[in-house]
Amino acid sequence: MPVTYARQGRIGVITIDNPPVNALSQAVRAGLLQAADAFAADDQADAAVILCAGRTWVAGADISEFGKPPAEPFLPALIDRIEALDKPVVAALHGTALGGGLELALGAHARIAAPATRMGLPEVTLGLIPGAGGTQRLPRLIGTQAALEAITSARQIPAPEALEAGLIDRIAEGDLTQAALDLAHDVAGQPPRRTRDLPAPAVDPAQLQALTERLARSARGQIAQATAVDAVREGLALPFAQGMAVERAAFRALMDSPQRAALIHAFFAERAVAHLPEIQGVDPRPLDRVGVIGGGTMGAGIAVAALLAGLDVTLIERDPDGAQKATATVAGLLDGAVTRGKLPAARRDTILSGAFRTDTDYAALREADLIIEAVFEAMEVKEQVFAALDRVAKPGAVLATNTSYLDVNRIAEATGRPGDVIGLHFFSPAHVMRLLEVVVADRTAPDVTATAFALARRLKKIAVRAGVCDGFIGNRILSHYRAAVDAMVLDGASPYQVDRALTKFGFAMGPYAVSDLAGLDIGYMTRQRKAAERHPRDRVPVFADRLHEMGRLGRKSGRGYYLYGNGAPQEDPELAPLLDRVRADLGLTPRSFTDEEIVARTMAAMVNEAARTVADGTALRPLDVDVVMLNGYGFPRFRGGPMHWADAQGLPAILADIDRFSAEDDHFWQAAPLLRDLAAQGRSLADLNEGTKS
Repeated sequence: MPVTYARQGRIGVITIDNPPVNALSQAVRAGLLQAADAFAADDQADAAVILCAGRTWVAGADISEFGKPPAEPFLPALIDRIEALDKPVVAALHGTALGGGLELALGAHARIAAPATRMGLPEVTLGLIPGAGGTQRLPRLIGTQAALEAITSARQIPAPEALEAGLIDRIAEGDLTQAALDLAHDVAGQPPRRTRDLPAPAVDPAQLQALTERLARSARGQIAQATAVDAVREGLALPFAQGMAVERAAFRALMDSPQRAALIHAFFAERAVAHLPEIQGVDPRPLDRVGVIGGGTMGAGIAVAALLAGLDVTLIERDPDGAQKATATVAGLLDGAVTRGKLPAARRDTILSGAFRTDTDYAALREADLIIEAVFEAMEVKEQVFAALDRVAKPGAVLATNTSYLDVNRIAEATGRPGDVIGLHFFSPAHVMRLLEVVVADRTAPDVTATAFALARRLKKIAVRAGVCDGFIGNRILSHYRAAVDAMVLDGASPYQVDRALTKFGFAMGPYAVSDLAGLDIGYMTRQRKAAERHPRDRVPVFADRLHEMGRLGRKSGRGYYLYGNGAPQEDPELAPLLDRVRADLGLTPRSFTDEEIVARTMAAMVNEAARTVADGTALRPLDVDVVMLNGYGFPRFRGGPMHWADAQGLPAILADIDRFSAEDDHFWQAAPLLRDLAAQGRSLADLNEGTKS
């Protein structure tokens, strides 16, 4: 039974035991209702405590019930029942109290928490708002503004802050259970302090307006945050029961919204990507000592990610000066983590004095379990590195390349142990970005793949398996939709209009702002590398080459597509004449594009190439594409990823766009056979995800 009721002296003890995170399944809700009734009928109990076994208090809803018809007892009614009890109930929190778990605690009459407990209402991350009283009870405890900040940000509140705000009544000193029993003894015999009966706090119109304006920027295009603000504001102006009705109506409306479906898809997809048949039951290799080759921005970021995960790291540079610079870079990144409160200063000092070192001799990597190469993106250089690693690495060491585009099979053949070689494509900054493309070569051993996924878990990253091709999943798709937007600019669109249209759609940044951030030399070198493979009908972004030739490399040079100085990037008035000259040289007559057409062409190109990556096995499933684009390329999360978005639009509509664009350019615009097949069968891309374990 997931919930039990017992008594210790005059205190009833309700225990939830539903591992691993004590989720509020139907069985738990039913058990809590029975336990509440048992406590109410127990004349020998003057107060009760609700405890959770295991490592955490109730950490939220049962995700296995997502998408299924709701089953009684419903959580709002259960919490109402507990709150209405005539004898006080104490919630004893530890671990995380999130979502419905925190709402359950809000319905108790007193709350005590272990010192490391964290509390929050993260429903907006799933396109929802709290639906069991969170928008009405939390403001009554901590005030309107603090409650709105917590709900709209999904931030987890640490116990000391919760105590100061009034969210909890005590922090336990010593054993939580005993402290909760002591609190129950203290409140026994007193009238229950019901949160719903506390006066509704005032709503400051100026603060509310400021928050609304901030959310319009930070949560651009999302509806849950604004809905939460409205539910709190409208609900608090009414009696509690009517305020709850406002909350429930808003919650149900969001349940039926496309954004909720997209965000739930993203949630499950990020859990499904790690479930691969090829590594089921396969044990990873040992993973304690890591080597990194190259101390530039990427190599230093990888080293810091490993150090923060508790790994021992040796970084190799070409010469003492390079090693000294790499040490300074790593130390600076760790200092930044200390400044942001992510790392205690004492731990930084321990890392720099013991877990991290630099060297100039590959021999220093003889005991490394995993070696990650992060040198210049040139095949000849990487082949030399791997030939050298083959000579010094111990048997069984995993040899990984951080290449963004290059052939991992060819890199593996530079060694006598291709089974030990794998691609680990980190995203910059590597110590921050969550995505890790795990590029499995033809001869990569299964336990090497398992080790890569184990590394990702340890680094708290989301790993996605990719096959070998130019650009793997993300950069391959990026190159295709970037070709589509470059073609629009050649034909008359402004790069600034393109950026505005796509950020309005929900992208974190437009493609030309991204180019400036990465550096225009990156794209230039990629085009040079692939020039020999270029088809005569491929459209070359001549304007991008011109900018590079002028030394306009983006942010690092102070000028690219935009001008950079103090404050926000500015549009460059010299760009339009440059584009006019390029178009004239190419004999192109410019035309105008609507924002809607810019989005349609960009998305059609993205979905089309993504379908090809699934069809040829570069990506195992459509959901793998979605996770890559969401976590590495700024795709709007509230749209679920390009494959989920395509299903929502309907594949016939996507194909109609591609066919329409093909009338102008039947070289670039050729529909992926997979899209045509699925549309003809009346199926969706999501059908290819079926059977995926989540």
